[in-house]
Amino acid sequence: MKKQLLLMAIVLLSALAYAGGYRVALQGQKSLAMGHTGVAVVNNAEIVFFNPAGMAFLGQKFSASIGVTPIFSNIRFQNEEFGWSTDAENPVGTPFYAYATYKINDHISAGLGIYTPYGSGVEYPANWEGSHLLNSIDLAAIFVQPSISIKLSEKLSIGGGPILALGNVNFNRNLNRTLTDTNGNRASVSIEDSGITAWGYAAGVMFRPSEKVTLGINYRSEIIMEVTDGKADFENIPSNLESTFADGTFSAELPLPAELSLGVSYQITTKWLVAMEINRTFWDAYENLNVFFSNGRASFNPRNYQNSSAYRFGVQYDANTKFTFRAGYYFDESPVQEGYFAPETPRNNSDNFTGGLTFKINNKWAIDASFLFIHFDEVDASYDFFDTDGEAGAPFDYVPFGGTYKNNAFIPGIGISYSL
Repeated sequence: MKKQLLLMAIVLLSALAYAGGYRVALQGQKSLAMGHTGVAVVNNAEIVFFNPAGMAFLGQKFSASIGVTPIFSNIRFQNEEFGWSTDAENPVGTPFYAYATYKINDHISAGLGIYTPYGSGVEYPANWEGSHLLNSIDLAAIFVQPSISIKLSEKLSIGGGPILALGNVNFNRNLNRTLTDTNGNRASVSIEDSGITAWGYAAGVMFRPSEKVTLGINYRSEIIMEVTDGKADFENIPSNLESTFADGTFSAELPLPAELSLGVSYQITTKWLVAMEINRTFWDAYENLNVFFSNGRASFNPRNYQNSSAYRFGVQYDANTKFTFRAGYYFDESPVQEGYFAPETPRNNSDNFTGGLTFKINNKWAIDASFLFIHFDEVDASYDFFDTDGEAGAPFDYVPFGGTYKNNAFIPGIGISYSL
């Protein structure tokens, strides 16, 4: 019985873990079309996110941009040794953004950004081979970022502001590989919470040594998302264990890692602009995900992510007064180390191909469109660390779960820009 209880302690990985391992880089159609470069590109109000220091260099008195970027993705899991093959059903995620900037005077500009840097979903078939790790996950996170930009000289500006993070989470998994009630239904746990809030900040610098060259640096701080009174619902628990795994609440916390971006853009001619950028994400803050339940149980789940980088390249061509075309590429490193590859974050290193255009309706309005194709390297990987019992703190017997993951995503986007 003791061993059974220990095995049943594997009760949560939390949907917030999906955000930790899957950064949604879709914060603006113009920048996304250029390989998601933006820290050194002054295009429109998207600069609020990419580098708030650049607001001071916008030529317009007022600028606004809104957009949405649906995510169409697929995941296939296979294990030839056991003959397993599973396709995940991925609900269409719809990250959005809305930015606005206002030039107060020649030296000070203000802006506001509302965007979704984390948010997506994965749903595997019921009782699939890895259901003890994950059945379904749904996450939404919204950042609200007011910012100020100060032009220190005609070549140098600084900017930044606080970030309010708002989130909600819904997650389900089976308790282990075999446990059922008297009717044969698999024992499971669902957790959910909404209205999660946390604070961070963004700060940037922009330097324009000449009319052709722009240099940019932007930093977004780590944000700790804490759940203190979420809802935990246990289903199909055998009658002799109902008191041990009673419904109640849970608490957990997860760091959304800090990010540092450095970039340069070069205006080759009046029509051609190129940009390069390096983004460093400090994933080493995500060491584990520990969850504590009001029924006295606890779940300890090591992650041990490592810092990773994305290398971005983009080009822009102003064809005429109506059309501007963009294209780009970036290579994105995975933060997941060997032995920690869980199905809620089925990602490896990826190649990312982008493109898009702007159609200027008139001097004030424009339509921005982009697309992103993500090809993740096929990976044969496993998650080798089950939970600990939450009492003695020692690992119990586990069976590593692994196989081959294949996944990719196609992400079109549409937005509208306005300037005055």
